[in-house]
Formats: sequence, structure tokens, C-alpha cells
Amino acid sequence: MAAPSKASAAPAAGATPRGAASPPDPTAAITVVDLHKSYPGRGRGARPVPALAGIGFTVPAGTVFGLLGPNGAGKSTTVKILSTLSRADSGTASIAGYDVRRDPGLVRRSIGLVTQKSGTDLDATGRENLWLQGRLYGLGGPRLTRRVDELLDRFDLGAAADRLARTYSGGMLRRLDVAVGLVHRPSVLFLDEPTTGLDPQARSAMWREIADLTADGLTILLTTHYLEEADRLAARVAIVEGGRVVVEGSPDTLRSELRGDSVNLELAAHPEGDRTHEGAEQAARVRELLAAVPGVLDVAVEGRQVRSRVSGGAATLPAVIAALDGAGLAVASATIARPSLDDVYLRHVGRRMRPEARSGDPDAAANPPDTPPTPDTPRTLGTAGQPGTTGQPGTAGEHGSGTGQGDVR
Repeated sequence: MAAPSKASAAPAAGATPRGAASPPDPTAAITVVDLHKSYPGRGRGARPVPALAGIGFTVPAGTVFGLLGPNGAGKSTTVKILSTLSRADSGTASIAGYDVRRDPGLVRRSIGLVTQKSGTDLDATGRENLWLQGRLYGLGGPRLTRRVDELLDRFDLGAAADRLARTYSGGMLRRLDVAVGLVHRPSVLFLDEPTTGLDPQARSAMWREIADLTADGLTILLTTHYLEEADRLAARVAIVEGGRVVVEGSPDTLRSELRGDSVNLELAAHPEGDRTHEGAEQAARVRELLAAVPGVLDVAVEGRQVRSRVSGGAATLPAVIAALDGAGLAVASATIARPSLDDVYLRHVGRRMRPEARSGDPDAAANPPDTPPTPDTPRTLGTAGQPGTTGQPGTAGEHGSGTGQGDVR
């Protein structure tokens, strides 16, 4: 058999700052360079829907790297390509030095994947789910028994280990999903929206578990639309919009680049029947008024919500309120805060983060939640080379299918 090929260095010439990464770092766990991907449009003669438009980034080994963006920004498509579930139209990517296109089997042996929707077999116990996944990776005997017990204890599932997974709470199921992804001790773990749908308490517990994982040298690629999640967990964050990275850096560095304070206003509701201060007309008027206030650096308006960045928030706020009030735009509430990742997103994208998928977003349009799996959008991963099975942690070759757990070797 031919020796596995290591990922070739990506050309630096001609790379775009917003999309393509610098030449691959040999110590990097993940390298992504100028990935493009489109999906077929809906209906006969429909144009392809772009999902990725030159995304690129590098993840150092042993760190948590966050892909932050609204649903439809291209995060899940990126994870599918990196986990060999889909192929990019162009560009290169490598995991642990192995090219995802040329060496998918070796990539699969290096990764664990926790998908947005739980792939746990609900008619098996927590212990059986872990045991089955271990067997798919060629583990067995005392070695697997020790590993299963270790993971059950680590994720506080020991007391429920022999209960059917369908009796688990949402938080317990997500912890089991992560445990299943770690059975074979991967060097890279993909967590695709790991806390979506969890209540605040379960989300905080999951954050603690994720933070502890890097102590073992694990590299984590986290996709999320929760600003606080990215801020708390990620050493570096890439804000993704329209299938490309618009800005990248540590949360502290990104915030420090924003001068001044964030002033958030809510305008009072207009009198019933008075529609003269709505929509684009009002937004333009607010921006014009506040641009003339000394100390106001930038302004964004969405409906009755006004967000501005100002120098010296406490000193500037009275002038901001007076400018609006003098034009007949009463302020219902006002807050001042230090810059956040939401402000970073606002500055680089031009609007605030919206968790929900927007109409027309490429990632969401290409992969709506209720679309059945196709050969290029499988939902099951296991050991390479076998067809996937529906509804359990089956095995997968180049393309699996079903709703099983997303982990491969």
C-alpha cells in the first residue's frame, strides 16, 4: 500500500486575507486553506447555493478554537469537510498533518465528531453505547472496559450507566455524545453546536467539561452561535459570515481593538398608527443624528434597538439621548458596557449576531434541518470501510448515512 501522504503546503501567493490561511504550520492540528463549497439549488435550473467562499484558518495543537457565527454562516459545512463527510469544491485541509481528501481513513483515525443532533442509540444503555463505539474502533476486553468506566465517571454518568439512553435528560445525552466521541482517544475533537437546546444549567456543566478536555492535550474545534460560549472556551475565535472568516484572534485581542464603550439604547415605541419613524427611514435618521454627536464612533440600528460605540460612555450618553430626544425619538432604556464579542461581530459584519438561521443563508439553505441525508450529507460515522446504519452508532465508509454518532477511525 502506498505510504500515506502528508498535506502539502498551501501556496501563500494570491491568498486573500479574509479567506485563505497562511502556509500550514507543521505543528498545527488543523489547517484549512481557501475552502470553497456549493450545494445544488432547489428546483430545476436553480443556481448552486454557495456555502463556503474561501474559508481558512489554523488551529494549534492542544487548544480550543471557536468558529463563531449565526446558523447558515458555513460552520457545519466546514466541519463536514474536515471530518471527511463532504468534499470541498476547491481548497485544501489537513488534520494532524493528513490531507482530508487524499487520506480520509487516517483523518478518521485522528478525530472524534459530536454532531448537532445526538446520534446516541436511545434503545441502548449509556454503557452499551460506549462499548459499541469502542468495538467499532477495534477495542475490546479489559482495555475497553477500563475506558468505558473512565468515561462514565468523567462525565458523571456512572449512576445512569445501565439505564436506557432514552431516559436521559438533554444534558446527560450531550455528555454521553462527547464521551462516545472520546472512546478511541482522538487527537482532534469536533464539537458542532454542542450546547444548542440545553438549559442554562446543563450548558454551564458542558462548558466545564469542554474546558477540562484540553488538559489532556486534546485539540477542539468548537462551532457555536453563542457569544458567551466562544468567549469562555476558545483560546482563539474566527468569526464566520457568508462562508468565510471575517476576523480572527483571541477574544481579548478582538475586544481590545475596539476603542471606547458600547452604548445600547432601546427607542420608545411610536404612538399607535404613527408609522413615520419605522424601518430604513428611522435607521438612517438615527445614524445621522448620532454621527453628529462628539465621541460617537459608529452606530448600528435594528428596529428600535440602537447600538453605538463611543469614547467615554458615561460622558457621551447624555448627549446621545439629547440628540435623539430633540428629534422626537424618545429613549426607553440605555445601558453602557465594555466591548464584547457581539461588538466585534457588529464592527466586522455590520449587524448584531442573530442565533437563528436567516432566510437565504447558504449553509442553512443547503442543509435545512428536515432534509433527509444524501450521499454528501451523511449523519453516521464509525470505522472506515463499512456502510452506515440508521439510528445507531454504525460504521461508515467514504459516505455513511443515518443518525448515528459522528465518530470515525
